[in-house]
Amino acid sequence: MIDYLNLKRINAMHRDEIMDAIANVVDSGWYLKGAMTERFEADYAAYIGTQHCVSCGNGLDALTLIFRAYKEMGVLHDGDEVIVPANTYIASILSITENGLKPVLVEPWTSTLQLDETRIEDSITPRTRAILLVHLYGRNAWTPGIQDICDRWHLRLIEDNAQAHGCTLDAFMGGKAGRRTGSLGHAAAHSFYPGKNLGALGDAGAVTTDDEQLAATVCTLGNYGSSEKYVFPYRGRNSRIDELQAAVLSVKLRYLDADNRRRKQIANYYYSNIDNPELLLSGLSEWQTAQPLASDESCRDEACVYHIFPVLTRYRDQLQEYLRQQGIATMIHYPIPPHKQVCFASWNDMQLPITEDIHRCELSIPCNQTMTDEEVQKVCQCLNSFHPES
Repeated sequence: MIDYLNLKRINAMHRDEIMDAIANVVDSGWYLKGAMTERFEADYAAYIGTQHCVSCGNGLDALTLIFRAYKEMGVLHDGDEVIVPANTYIASILSITENGLKPVLVEPWTSTLQLDETRIEDSITPRTRAILLVHLYGRNAWTPGIQDICDRWHLRLIEDNAQAHGCTLDAFMGGKAGRRTGSLGHAAAHSFYPGKNLGALGDAGAVTTDDEQLAATVCTLGNYGSSEKYVFPYRGRNSRIDELQAAVLSVKLRYLDADNRRRKQIANYYYSNIDNPELLLSGLSEWQTAQPLASDESCRDEACVYHIFPVLTRYRDQLQEYLRQQGIATMIHYPIPPHKQVCFASWNDMQLPITEDIHRCELSIPCNQTMTDEEVQKVCQCLNSFHPES
């Protein structure tokens, strides 16, 4: 059986170091807001390329705390509008509504499945204050055009980097080439859910930013609203990483770039070898040509770290069942778009055809650093041999 993602195999790659890190925390007798948290925050800020990293309980909290902090700072107010991709995971939208702000859903490009910059300005109103950019599937969503819109309309640019740890902009991104996602906007949220490219052994998250005031406000809000012990300028919440998770993440951060390179090798092999007219591979770059599976030359696509490798097909359910019969596990990201969810019933009549088509057709195939060459080749062979029933 080829698992979609086997967390036991992933953690086994660095098990001895992880166990040593855990033992050190246990033996220290200090389990919250200690040396391990400080070390991880410093290392992750340096890795992303920002001046500040504030850890928190999870990725949703990271996003929610950013918007809450901007409200406490007087940058945002109740009823302000935030442009967000229509085809995102629901957490992106929940962070907006949780803060009394209004999400404005904008359709994605059909080629990359990322926010379509040509549709943004049609959605801007006098109440628009920010764009929440989601690096969905691990692919960079930032463009010079989106930056230009933010600059001209004086909008905050907030990144949801939950799926794109280590993603680096390529040479086509002008002055920001070489920068990592999570350092491109005014602030960014990160999730370290166990299945992420940089995953903890439980829930954890972080905010990265160059804004000192924002970082301090996020830190205070995530500590019950306390700026110093028993002093509460804000009505905050309890959202903190623990020392065990920080220690584990510090270990795994050292291997993130190598893990991402392997994901890219696998993805580029898929691009070069999957050949089935019933399947569409999103994000296929013109430069990609057939490459050996383990060749470093097949890793030129820096602008994606392939947290998810989506395949689109009108025969999604048939394909998923066929692959299951062949011993290949898959997932769907995501079966129901946010505007069709029961919790947003007032949006259910909204028509967003591109988003709805993506959610109807998307199937995620295995693509992670633990896969063997033989497993990758089998996935390709099975996808190529799939023939839908009419």
